[in-house]
Amino acid sequence: MNKIIKDRITAKKDSGFVVFLIGMRINYFWKIHRWFPIFISFPKMVKELIKNQSLGYLAGETWFGRNIISIQYWESFDKLEHFARSKDLSHLPEWQKFLKKVGTNGDVGIWHETYIINKGQYENIYANMPPFLLGKVGKLEKVITKNNSARKRVNSKNNS
Repeated sequence: MNKIIKDRITAKKDSGFVVFLIGMRINYFWKIHRWFPIFISFPKMVKELIKNQSLGYLAGETWFGRNIISIQYWESFDKLEHFARSKDLSHLPEWQKFLKKVGTNGDVGIWHETYIINKGQYENIYANMPPFLLGKVGKLEKVITKNNSARKRVNSKNNS
C-alpha cells in the first residue's frame, strides 16, 4: 500500500497527456460466458502496458462492479491509438473476439472516452491520500498560497 501523504498536494506535468476512460457494463449477470472473457482480458492488457513502458501508458486506476470503470493516463493520443490498433499487441485481437462473440447483441456494454489535455489545462488536489490518478504520474507539490485554489492551480500551470 502506498504511504498516505498528510498534506494537501497537487500534481503537475511538464507536458500534455491523454486521459482515457474505458469500461464495461454487465447487462445480464447470468450470461457469464459473454462478459467473463472480456473481464479477464482487461488485466492482461494492463499488465502488457505496464511491462512495456514504451507503449505510452503512464498509470491508471480501475473500479469493479456491474459497471467496470478504468481511468488511464497516456503520454499521447498517438501511443494510445497505436496500442489499440496494433496487430502485435493484445487489444486488437481481444476487440475482434468481442465483435464476433458479443457484437451488438446487448449482453455486455463497452465504452470509452478520450480527452487530450494540453499543458496547464487541468488542475487537481489531493488531501490525506497516497499518490492517486494524476498524482501517480505528475510531480507532486504542496498546496501553498500561490496554488491554493483551482483557479490558481490552472493559472500556475499555464505560466510554468
